Amino acid sequence: MSTEVENLSELESQARAALEAADGLQALTEVRARFLGRKGSISTLLRRIGELDSGERARVGQAVNASKQRIEEWFQARRGALEAAGQARALARQTLDVTLPGLAPPRGHLHPVTQIEREMTEFFSGLGFSIELGPEVETEYNNFEALNIPADHPARDMQDTFFVDGGYVLRTHTSPVQIRAMSGRQPPFRFIAPGRVFRHDSDATHYPMFHQIEGFLVDEHVTFGDLKGVLYAFARRLVGSDVKLRFRAHFFPFTEPSAEMDFSWRGDWLEWGGCGMIHPQVLENCGIDAERYQGFAFGMGIDRTAMLRFGIPNIHLLFDGDVRVLEQI
Repeated sequence: MSTEVENLSELESQARAALEAADGLQALTEVRARFLGRKGSISTLLRRIGELDSGERARVGQAVNASKQRIEEWFQARRGALEAAGQARALARQTLDVTLPGLAPPRGHLHPVTQIEREMTEFFSGLGFSIELGPEVETEYNNFEALNIPADHPARDMQDTFFVDGGYVLRTHTSPVQIRAMSGRQPPFRFIAPGRVFRHDSDATHYPMFHQIEGFLVDEHVTFGDLKGVLYAFARRLVGSDVKLRFRAHFFPFTEPSAEMDFSWRGDWLEWGGCGMIHPQVLENCGIDAERYQGFAFGMGIDRTAMLRFGIPNIHLLFDGDVRVLEQI
């Protein structure tokens, strides 16, 4: 025992050299176990101290514990160095070179209907029209009665309208916004009302959900000529300066006189929407003196305009959610 104690200095040198030579945390742990583990060299010496007489036991125990503490300190220092080196290597592998060109993320674009709707609202905003919005679940009164559509009118048939319990419907047009916007106000005013509407209809040019834009202006001395002037300017903006419009006499319960309007497109006449002078009864329903004020109203489909602009043959392609189709527009 005395010889092994005298060789503590040599044992420490061996431990330090082995710790410095360890090239990883696993190897370092194995070195520590060889010297400080339960069966290691230092632990073996500590267990044999009990064999010494009382006079020598304190001196030897103090020397062995001092060696144990030094080896533990070297172990902790070496472990810290290895961990720092490993972290540095990991950071070096993941270094970002900010001088390299970045990867361009894929860019989306506005839906075709949104593009056309924004173009339309921008035009009318330039003419001083305010934007009005209304609920998509509307009262039967605002959707029908206030617009001169009586209970026996074909438009109220279940084949056209989605009815909701409690006297409500999914609005079949944006015209109820007229009622909401004019009620409680006095002319002059001019509004547009873009939004979604719903009808029980579906084919290549119709969809149960579609988009309309409604426009109406009320003032003194408003004429059908004013209406035509606004629509001609609007058509030139959307289609081109050489566009032609055609107005065909028609019947709408909420306008009188009324007309269907068509525009020329690649040699053909295409139906665009409806228009007319606001029926006096509609004005009275909103609390407006129809003897003093007149107004015009018009409405057209945003989706159909988008189909013509972008050459889309079937309205369902707009709303089926196929990104491959929309990316081509």
